[in-house]
This record gives sequence, C-alpha cells and structure tokens, in this order.
Amino acid sequence: MIILGINAYHADSSAAIFVDGKMIAAIEEERFTRVKHWAGFPRLAIEFCLKEAGIGFDDVDYFAIGRDPRAKFFRKLLFVARNTKGSIKVVRERLGNSKKVSGLDETLSVLSGLPVENFKKKIINVEHHRSHIASAFFASPFEKAACLSVDGSGDFSTTMIGIGYGNKFEVLDSIDFPHSLGFFYTTFTQLLGFPHYGDEYKVMGMAPYGEAKYVDRFDDVVNLTSDGLFKLNLKYFRSATEGIISYGEDNIPVVAPLYSDYMIEKFGSPRKKDEPLDQYHKDMAASVQRFTEKVIFHILNYLQKRTGVKNVCIAGGVAQNSVANGKITRNTAFKNVYIPSAGHDAGISMGAALFVQHQLQNMPRQVAIKTAYTGSIFTNNEIKDILNTKGISFSELADEELFEKISYCLENGGVVGWFNGRAEFGPRALGGRSILADPRRSDAKDILNSKIKRRESFRPFAPSILKEYVADYFELSEEVPFMEKVYPIKKDKRALIPAVTHVDGSGRLQTVDKEISPRYHGLINAFYNRTGIPILLNTSFNENEPIVNSPEEALACYLRTNMDMLVERELTITADKNVDAYSTTLNS
Repeated sequence: MIILGINAYHADSSAAIFVDGKMIAAIEEERFTRVKHWAGFPRLAIEFCLKEAGIGFDDVDYFAIGRDPRAKFFRKLLFVARNTKGSIKVVRERLGNSKKVSGLDETLSVLSGLPVENFKKKIINVEHHRSHIASAFFASPFEKAACLSVDGSGDFSTTMIGIGYGNKFEVLDSIDFPHSLGFFYTTFTQLLGFPHYGDEYKVMGMAPYGEAKYVDRFDDVVNLTSDGLFKLNLKYFRSATEGIISYGEDNIPVVAPLYSDYMIEKFGSPRKKDEPLDQYHKDMAASVQRFTEKVIFHILNYLQKRTGVKNVCIAGGVAQNSVANGKITRNTAFKNVYIPSAGHDAGISMGAALFVQHQLQNMPRQVAIKTAYTGSIFTNNEIKDILNTKGISFSELADEELFEKISYCLENGGVVGWFNGRAEFGPRALGGRSILADPRRSDAKDILNSKIKRRESFRPFAPSILKEYVADYFELSEEVPFMEKVYPIKKDKRALIPAVTHVDGSGRLQTVDKEISPRYHGLINAFYNRTGIPILLNTSFNENEPIVNSPEEALACYLRTNMDMLVERELTITADKNVDAYSTTLNS
C-alpha cells in the first residue's frame, strides 16, 4: 500500500510518502521555494516524494490530507454567529482557504495530467490534531501511550488529548478555538517585539536571562480547569473573528496582532522594533515560559492520571518548546516522552499518512522512527558536475583523513558547513545540513554570529553529543535524537563546553547514534579523540533563510559568508576568500 501525506495551504506545507508501512521520504516545501514557513500547495515536495519512491501519481492508493474542513463544522458556524464583530474579509479568506483544501482532487489532476476522477475516491481528509497525534504515537516505540497535541489552532481545535494502543488511538477530549496555549505564547512574543510567524523560539531563548517574577499575573489570562484543560480570558485578546493568521499571494503566513487594548493596559505596549531589550522584557519572557510550562504540566498530569500510562507522545507547535519538553519527566508522572522530528505543522503530512495507514487501514505498526534523514540527497557525481560547471577544482580524501582535517579546522576557531547525506525532516539541523564549531571556545557564539548567523546574542547554540557519553555531561541520560529537549549540563562540565552551555547551565542536546548517523558520529568521535570532548556545536546550515537543501545553496551560503570549510555530502571545500582558486576535497 502506498500513502502520500500532504500538508497544503497551511504554514510549513510538506509531503511524506509511505510504501508498505515504511516512510520513504518526507520534506517541507520551503526547502525548495526558499521561503520560510511557506504555506501554499507543496508541489515540489510531492514530486520529490514520488520520485524517491520510484512511482507516479496513479500508483498512490491514498492521498492523506492533514486538514478536514468538515471538522467541528457546526461549532464553527455557531462561533461565527456569536461573534459578528469580525471582518467579512477574514471569513471570506478562511472560506477560500477551506475551498482550496476541498478542491485538492482538481489540483492533483492538473499537476499529474490525470483525470480528476482518479483522485476523488483516493483523497482522505484527516483532522489537524489527529494528524499531529498520529505523527507522534504511530512513530513512537510505545505500544501504549498517552497522546497530546497542542498548538495555535487547526480545524477549530487548539489542543487534543488521547490514548494510543497498538495501531489505534482514541481521542479523549479537545479544546475549541480560540482558547489556545499557542496563541497565549504568540501574543506575548508579539508584546516582546517579535511579530513574525515562528518567532516564539526567541522568547524561549531569552527567558533564562530573566527572572520569572510575573507568573502570578497570568492566572487572570489563562484559567486552568478541573478537567485538565484550560480557558483563555478573552478580554486580553483581540477578537478571533478579526483574523489570526492570513496567507497572501506569496503564501507567507502573517500573524495579526493578537493582543487587545486591555492586554496593553495590563502588560504594557509592544516593544518597538528598534527599542532595546531591557530587564523587564527578559523577566517577562521568563515568566511567559514558566507559565506555559505550568499549563503543559497541568494538562499532562491530568492526562497521566486519566490514562494510567507512563509513556506520552506529544506533537503540535507548542511541542517545539524544547525547554518545557526537557522538564516533563521531572514535573509529571510520565517516564518516557516521544516527540517526532517534525512536531510542528510540517509533520501534519507524515501524521495524516500514518493515520490512514493504521487508524483507517488497520495496518500493523512498524519500527519506531528514530531518524529524521528523509529529505533531499545528492550523489558525488551530481556534486562534481556542479563544481566542474563553476570551475572549482577538487581532490579526494578518505574519511579518517577528512575528519582529522575538519577537527583541526574547528580546534583553530574555524567554522565548518556540513552537508552530508539526506536532509532532515523538521526545523532542526541534525548532522545532515549543519554548521559546526568547537564547543570549547567561549568566543564560538560571537564567531558564528559575526561570520554567518547574525542573530540575537541571547539565542543559544546546541550540542551534538555522542550517545554513549550523555550521562557524563548531562544530568539526565536519555536519547534525544531530534534535539527536541533541553537538559541541565552537569556543573563540572559547563566550563569545558561554554559555547553550547546556555546562561542557565542548560543545553538543547542531540544524541548522535552510530547506527543512525554513522558519518556524523565518526566526525564527532574524531574530534573527541583529539580533544577529549565528545561534542560539537551544531546549528542549522542557513543564513536567515530555510536550511540549505541543495549543493548549490550550500556552496552559495559558504561563499557569501566567512565560513572556513564546506563539506558537501562526501565533498569538502576549503577556500581562501581572497583568491579565485578553491580547493575541494572529495571523500570517496
């Protein structure tokens, strides 16, 4: 059976394909369009998935769409009827977006050149949060687990809880729009001066610089209910019928200001673009983060008592809050947590396909998904052709010599672009499309920001650590394959790895498994043999753009920045930026 999952006309549009139960490929459309969070129809992602599976449109048994315009339909109508203050334009936009989703059979017909009848009976719409839960539970190693999906909103729900067992899961409860923990976090992200879609991670990164002194003030903003859920005090928020997220002709998601005049009265005016961050802003960020964790733990503690299980699977935009994720086993009765590599909306395509595969088609579960390497891949010959076309010369090195050369570069303050094998599915660079630096250097953050990233100074960089050494460096010893959790670094180790130790002594780690990432593991191990540190600083391979997808994009990023070395899959490029000749080393 072949199932193609699609997240279309929604932020982080994507596609994922499963053949006989196994995920063959999954990728975000933004990797091709080069526009962050691109929200149109994922044509290129779909074509990529079909190519990787070696099939055509007619070979697909089901097209699983991670969106169901019929979900909670009458509740939507009642909400609009009760909230007539909203803009007719907003209602039209939402109806137009739903019409696009409902008309995907025609879109697929045009794209494939096949009759529309070929698709009508193959399209299955899967509700947004059910797709999220499926992406987490069915990909997890657990036979039985509690399930939580929590984000801004999707198909008129903002939060959903359930329990999974075998190849099925049951929804236990949900929260209707507009009562949303995602909206709460986004609203304060905007007040703190970060207005763009996806800026929430900046607040999370800034929080450790502040003191959580305003947490009690949020009790009037969010009411925790006895059923383990919550409700917003809507006085603090702009009317939801006036618009939340819109998508223009450029398919870029734009978030409207979510705060009301009452919110400004109680918490102050939004920070202006050029206004410096002061201690109030940092304390507010710390308080928002702490209160968000309080709500998450409130939901999870209730869910654990209701289900009685020790495993939990989490997805949705709020599941990208790696700080909260890292605290779950210390603040709830859950012992094991699984969060997929694409826990955000890109994972909807994967989840919709998994929902159809197991929940509807009753197929047996497959082995747990512990790898994120499902994206684009290029052969040595393809890369050679690109370099030859650009007139760049190259030579060959075996891995052992190559890793020594890279380690030497890192030890001497160099920054290395690492473009290896398949690209990752999800927002984190995990050794497929990464920029690497020496974690021992206290100046590494400044070096990276001056040479390449040019981002806010309060944002931390992450450690990739060999799985076998996690217990030596972190206070919790668990597998974190997708960089989805932040853990405390042991106090006696923090001075050894200052570049990846945040101001509060924590690190958002990735545990590198030799069986999953053999080449990346080999590189870190070579660095360990030279330095005694089994860790590399790892950040995403980009410069204010989506993570690089192709060798051309990696090369372009390398050439326009002050990167010191570039490894392209099995190629290494070093260059003196002051001359025209470039030396490229090929690893055979």
